[in-house]
Amino acid sequence: MLSIFGLVGGLLLLIVLTIRGMNLFIAAPLCALIVGLTGGLPVFIGEENFVSNYMSGFSGFIASWFFMFLLGSLFGKFMSDTGAADAVASWIIGRLGKKHAVVAVVLACAILTYGGVSVFVVAFSVYPMALSLFKDANLPRRFIPAALAFGSVTFTMTSAGSPEIQNWIPIKYLGTSPFAAWEVSLIVAIIMAALGFLWLNKMIKKAVANGEVFESFAGDPDVPERKLPSPITGIIPLLVVLVISFSFHESLQQLALILALGGGVITLMIINWRYFHNLSNAVNEGTTGALVAIGNTAAVVGFGSVAKATPAFLTAVELTTSIPGNELIGAAVAVSVIAGLTGSASGGQAIALPLIGPHYLDQGVDPEQLHRIVSISSGAIDSLPHNGYVVTTIRAICRETHQRAYGAVGALTVVVPLVGLAIAVALFNIMG
Repeated sequence: MLSIFGLVGGLLLLIVLTIRGMNLFIAAPLCALIVGLTGGLPVFIGEENFVSNYMSGFSGFIASWFFMFLLGSLFGKFMSDTGAADAVASWIIGRLGKKHAVVAVVLACAILTYGGVSVFVVAFSVYPMALSLFKDANLPRRFIPAALAFGSVTFTMTSAGSPEIQNWIPIKYLGTSPFAAWEVSLIVAIIMAALGFLWLNKMIKKAVANGEVFESFAGDPDVPERKLPSPITGIIPLLVVLVISFSFHESLQQLALILALGGGVITLMIINWRYFHNLSNAVNEGTTGALVAIGNTAAVVGFGSVAKATPAFLTAVELTTSIPGNELIGAAVAVSVIAGLTGSASGGQAIALPLIGPHYLDQGVDPEQLHRIVSISSGAIDSLPHNGYVVTTIRAICRETHQRAYGAVGALTVVVPLVGLAIAVALFNIMG
């Protein structure tokens, strides 16, 4: 019982401290220590102790993602420093008008995400253009994280055909394909996209009506007034990243993203070499930004590693994976809760599927329906304030605070996917 209180209390405390802006290098291990101690984990002694569990998750995430964060951050900084991001933003504003600035940001994220680019890297890549678009349209910048997240982790990440890992993990356990239940997936994706667009625009219009405008921050890209490069010089590097990632995703898997981002950075440097404002400064800022972003995320991943080692977590997994009643609802609840506890959509799937997959398949549940429910449900409650992607996007990339930005992010990445999940379950039950 103490372990359960510790797990819930530690998670709630982490969420509160994150929202209040506490440094995650302090908040995450502190909350993890509470979870570990109440769960009976020794701090130093033995193989399964707090320090080893926390550092295993922390260092493991950095080892897996360092080059992607570094190259993604450099790509974003180079887009800003050369003026390529401003050029693309000006072109979009000129063609579509300022009222479509938000649509442009969301679609750019959606295209890259569905092309196989990691959601973390999409945020790095699109942010410079989003900043320019919001500045030109004089829209409140606190909604940039919501626009980036909505285009990346909702109607694209978990949809049929998506090359993102959240759509591929179920294949191993259910024997399905990336296009499992594509008909229902398409309907749900359209509804989620429409609902999210309407809600995001409504929130922004309300903020503008209340007098909110674009605010410049100290540390924003300092690019002097000058002749900008052609917009195509900003679009081509993005296409290079997209094409390479999509072409080599299956054969090279995660290494394809390093190749794609490396290609994008090199292409950007070659095409826009003479437009660099301060290359040395861009490299320094990009490197520092990558370290801060991956460190913040790894700190939260370490919390999840400690949580998974406690008896309370095992109890939560057993309870959620044995929910009686409708099988699809049970699977949705199990994956959602576990993803929320770990702050990871892929983590929720990887823990739940080995347990619920065989259980529900033996009961005759359609594997394609189960695949789609698991995928969609993993991308909802995982986006609580302590989620690694949320923390990285709000704090490290957009340099916003949770208090200003998370309300919109939570509405679009938690509520909208939950609506989509409910619709998917209803449609599958109607179909039988």
